[in-house]
Amino acid sequence: MPEQADFAVFVAARSQRLLRTAYLLTRDWYAAEDLLQTALAKSWFAWGRLRSDDPEAYVRKVLVTTYASAWRRRWRGEVPSAQLPEHLVADLTGIVDERDAMWRALGQLPRRQRAVVVLRYFEDLTEAQTADILGCSVGTVKSQTAKALAKLRNSPELTSGRATREQH
Repeated sequence: MPEQADFAVFVAARSQRLLRTAYLLTRDWYAAEDLLQTALAKSWFAWGRLRSDDPEAYVRKVLVTTYASAWRRRWRGEVPSAQLPEHLVADLTGIVDERDAMWRALGQLPRRQRAVVVLRYFEDLTEAQTADILGCSVGTVKSQTAKALAKLRNSPELTSGRATREQH
């Protein structure tokens, strides 16, 4: 049973950081929780065989590969409702416009490029760590990063906001 105790300690200590990574990948808290739960369940079965000093890297790799798997793509569109929600909230659009534009731009990236951007710039991992998680070479990480950043620079979501700010 020491393995179970080690795993429980790991989950208690690292799940918030891993949940943040899952959220950055999925952009949905419920999907992120499901993704993290799936990754932790998969990692549990391999926990006794892990010989790594950094089990978080292994779980993060499981998290990213599970996210990238094509079979996990599910429709998460609108659900019809008979009654519209009618509640007043403060207008926060001015505060969140840029963040929303970035999310939309990230959403336009292919899954692999989005994973590279999330791991490199949101999780602040090195190119080598990112390559290890994605199971590719450092050169691939560099080229995917360059392509992703080029798409983000030319993204209409980001360039239209820049033009609007420059006019004011």
